[in-house]
Amino acid sequence: MGITLASDVGGTFTDVVLAGTDGGVHVAKTLTTPADPTDGLLRGVEQVLAASGTPPRAVDRVVHATTLATNVILERTGVPVAFVTTRGFRSMLALGRRARVEEERYDLAFEPPEPPVPLTHAFDVPERIAADGTVLQPLDEDAASRVADAIAALGVSAVAICLLHSYLNPVHENRLAEIISARLPAGTPVVASSSVWPELGEHERATTTLMSAYVGPVMAAYLRRLGGRLRALGIAAPVHVMESAGGVLPAALAAARAVSTIESGPAAGVIAAARHGARRGLADLISFDMGGTTAKAGLVRGGRPGITHEFQVGGKGSFGGRRPGTGVPIKVPAIDLAEVGSGGGSIAWVDAGTLRVGPRSAGADPGPACYGRGGTLPTVTDADLVLGYLDPEGFGELRLSPARARAAIAEHVARPLGVDVVEAAAAVHDIANAQMGAAVHVVTVRRGIDPRGFTLVALGGAAPTHAVRLAERFGIGRVLVPPQAGVGSAAGLLEADLAVERARTFLAPVAALTSPSGGDALGGLAAVLADLERAARADLQADGPGTVARSVGMRFVGQAHAFTVDLPPGPVTPEVVHHAAEEFYKRYRESYGIELRDPVEVTTARVRVVLPAGSAAAVGAARTGPPTPTGTRSVWLDGAFRDVPVHARAGCAPGAELPGPCLVTEPQCSLLIPPGWHGAVAADGALVVEGGPR
Repeated sequence: MGITLASDVGGTFTDVVLAGTDGGVHVAKTLTTPADPTDGLLRGVEQVLAASGTPPRAVDRVVHATTLATNVILERTGVPVAFVTTRGFRSMLALGRRARVEEERYDLAFEPPEPPVPLTHAFDVPERIAADGTVLQPLDEDAASRVADAIAALGVSAVAICLLHSYLNPVHENRLAEIISARLPAGTPVVASSSVWPELGEHERATTTLMSAYVGPVMAAYLRRLGGRLRALGIAAPVHVMESAGGVLPAALAAARAVSTIESGPAAGVIAAARHGARRGLADLISFDMGGTTAKAGLVRGGRPGITHEFQVGGKGSFGGRRPGTGVPIKVPAIDLAEVGSGGGSIAWVDAGTLRVGPRSAGADPGPACYGRGGTLPTVTDADLVLGYLDPEGFGELRLSPARARAAIAEHVARPLGVDVVEAAAAVHDIANAQMGAAVHVVTVRRGIDPRGFTLVALGGAAPTHAVRLAERFGIGRVLVPPQAGVGSAAGLLEADLAVERARTFLAPVAALTSPSGGDALGGLAAVLADLERAARADLQADGPGTVARSVGMRFVGQAHAFTVDLPPGPVTPEVVHHAAEEFYKRYRESYGIELRDPVEVTTARVRVVLPAGSAAAVGAARTGPPTPTGTRSVWLDGAFRDVPVHARAGCAPGAELPGPCLVTEPQCSLLIPPGWHGAVAADGALVVEGGPR
């Protein structure tokens, strides 16, 4: 356990945390620099190194989370890519799987978005692999050479290949990749779907492969630049990058599999929530991560974050959910999240007499009006400042201006609505709470889960200000605010483990796997799982011990969608498969409310290898005595301003009691404990706030 440096680059702020060998933690929150995110990151790194007195060469490990991959896809700023598939399927991506939701349903002038790659850059070749992996039509190498020449003439920076049923037999993809690579400049990425994610479902496999090629060169260049700037500063430690499912990858592997980092930043918050809950014996948690641009909710049940194996990038939907067909489908494991465009920097605006908040954000430049950096539009942060919830003396490296916040709200919200500034600010705050509640609703109530038995974990610079009121909306009686909550995702990276998941389609009826004569099928499943484990270990260059988690995809015969069911350690026996099938029936009943016992089949084999690589958990410094308020502040509570005590979190000793109403402030966030709630400081400095709905 050496010195670890963790950083999380968000849309508005870049958070940096340094953890020493003694468990001491130093944090910095700087504005993100969109033109070059490494600028803001390096500024934060220099701050924590100086504050801790740590020489750069003493840093042993750098862990990084970034929204780069997501931004590249949403903003369409990736490299020029060509796409190659089986003859007859050239228009697959252009046709897509579109779904019109919300207001789009009634738009007579609706125009579907442009395909992720234009038809001028899409090609097909004569070949065909059957659904059982046999070769129906050999690859036409002359035609493949002509396609390679056409691609070379386009001058693209990467190529994605997705042939039908290549997940069972990659021979044609591998040969096609050789032919195309020979025609392109050395080093041009040629990405085959059988190496990215070999699962059935040609459309999702194609978009996943395409996005890997589209984002990969950008991610590789970014990580090279980051590594170079860290070395110039004197930090020679290896860089690990958070992947979407909650582990970290070596930088070289993250560059090669950039598609696995799409949910990098949000995943870190859920992992942090699970770790903090585990220390207190809390297994059922709702992670609530509210930053400057968005608010995200994730569920932890039985101590384990929910994982999905297909999600949408840029998808639309109701109340934080993302509907299939509204974005780019990505078929890699990721923390299951609901996200709404309601963060501290979300802009409040009036539309035909109706107040709206977000999804537009003031971002880092110019930021909310109260930042004094040229922003003139009111945001949630401006409203919270007017209501007294935030400390005007600072938020990270900023000083906040109440006068600018009031002026922005007065001009753009209060005057158009015909109300006073405080009433307008309170409305903005309440609407933001309602929108954030929608994200929690998606991961709990909408899935048939009662949130009242869960603990809400507040992470991110804006979350503690809103978390307790959000808990009230759902009847949640406990809120956990970890140490360094304002930089919670970055702090969660400190304990992130190296992890890689591998998957491969394996189709077999459960009846065949559990029958006395099913030895061949059962042996085939065991062999695939063993191969996947070897490949995952090779990815991590790991020969030593590690945690191996195996699972299978299962579905009813004739259906398209599958559940992922865990397998226990040890040999794969008929009893193991039978138990997995029973777990599938249970999951199906819980999800759909339907009791079915129809035949089931296995669709996919999955293996995840985890190598412990985390730092020691941060422990709060020992303090004694009851908390002494640093003063009082006038705060808007239940329709009126009230003077409430303000406590500096650094001065709150373990065991201290903090009855509401009060504020607990720290440089990166401000916690509001309203009337009827009561806070207590845990041994590690975490705040546990308990109470109940009014």
